[in-house]
Amino acid sequence: MIRTVITGANRGIGLELARTLTARGDEVIALCRTPSAELKALKVEIVDGIDVADDASVARLPEALAKRPIDLLINNAGILSVEGLDTLDLEAIRRQFETNTLGPLRVTRALLGNLAKGAKIGIVTSRMGSIADNGSGGYYGYRISKAAVNMVGVTLARDLKERGITVILLHPGFVRTGMTGGRGSVEPKDAAAGLIARLDAANLQTSGHFFHADGSELPW
Repeated sequence: MIRTVITGANRGIGLELARTLTARGDEVIALCRTPSAELKALKVEIVDGIDVADDASVARLPEALAKRPIDLLINNAGILSVEGLDTLDLEAIRRQFETNTLGPLRVTRALLGNLAKGAKIGIVTSRMGSIADNGSGGYYGYRISKAAVNMVGVTLARDLKERGITVILLHPGFVRTGMTGGRGSVEPKDAAAGLIARLDAANLQTSGHFFHADGSELPW
């Protein structure tokens, strides 16, 4: 049985990842700040009170998981706010950076002792963090934070290769969730299925690469 840890598992893509992985037989440990009714209805272990932007909160994770090995860590938690040049909010940008960029790094570092040899780490990022793909501008905080977490993922891939741990960066598509205000072209369950397929296929040869949920590789 695969033991999987998912951050931001209370709603949206994280909830669908938890639901899909549980249905196929994985042991899922769902991390969140506050569990939703939908998450509570799943047969998963919930560790709540976890804010990936908070050092003390994340520091609780090794104790919460004890010494149980983790096969798959999905850094999914993220936030989005809209900033343009005329509406620049530096504090909002900092909050996105703490959650979207430092959050996956905090969680991964906290759980290094639990990651088994051959484990996989997925970081849910966005093609909005692709410099080559930026044709529309705007969204300063989200774009900056996702571009930076792409570098986090590549660096982790290099540092963890000798431990046999694979790290991949994953774009789920434009998904209809609360974070996108219900807009988008992809349903959460379909995004989750694509992300899981990419994680299943990931190996040390593809570690440090940036994939769309549909399987195509994305530019940096």
